Amino acid sequence: MKNRSGRERDIYHGHRPDEVALYPVRDAARYLGVPPATLRAWVFGQRGFRPVIRPADSRSRDLAFINLVEAHVLEALRRQHHLSLQKVRAAIAYLTREFGSDRPLIEHKLATDGLDLFVERYGQLINASREGQLGIRRVLEAYLRRIDRDERGRVLRLYPFTRGLELDEPRVVVIDPRVAFGRPVIAGTNIPTAIVTQRWRAGEPIEELARDYGRQTLEIEEALRCERAA
Repeated sequence: MKNRSGRERDIYHGHRPDEVALYPVRDAARYLGVPPATLRAWVFGQRGFRPVIRPADSRSRDLAFINLVEAHVLEALRRQHHLSLQKVRAAIAYLTREFGSDRPLIEHKLATDGLDLFVERYGQLINASREGQLGIRRVLEAYLRRIDRDERGRVLRLYPFTRGLELDEPRVVVIDPRVAFGRPVIAGTNIPTAIVTQRWRAGEPIEELARDYGRQTLEIEEALRCERAA
């Protein structure tokens, strides 16, 4: 009998689910709350602009789950602190040197023992005050708390922000490449946010949808926010 990992690899034709290109840039940008043009430049580059994130599948113009998570962390560094890409690249180069990882933005050490080291060095990089360093740490911790990992530190799930980056917002919507082919669902279910949104746009009230799915109205509202429909 095949274990779960074997079944997952069969579904994705022998590839790891987190490395399969599942997300068109426009969809990924909607989930992350990032302009599509910005996300496209981050991953695929533009004329005169080198990409910051390496696509998991170089043959595709879509993103894999690990790219989605990398962009989630990059958003914390880039947009929350209004930094130039030159400084972001320097920070990523620093992480690469320190952790010896080819994907330092989602390296497990960043979420554990490496965070203090990174905040200290990153704070120096942007000439941040002590208060500024604390602010960086608070934002990074909030972003990293929205990532689930397995016992080996490999990224499993991402709980995207749905309320315009409220750092303490609940984790109601989840993206897991092993569930619903990687589309966002209400956490703890297989209910895709896109289906909920389609029904709402067709005129079904939030309260009625909550009754139909046996969920709280808050969960339906968060599903709509994930699709940027509410």
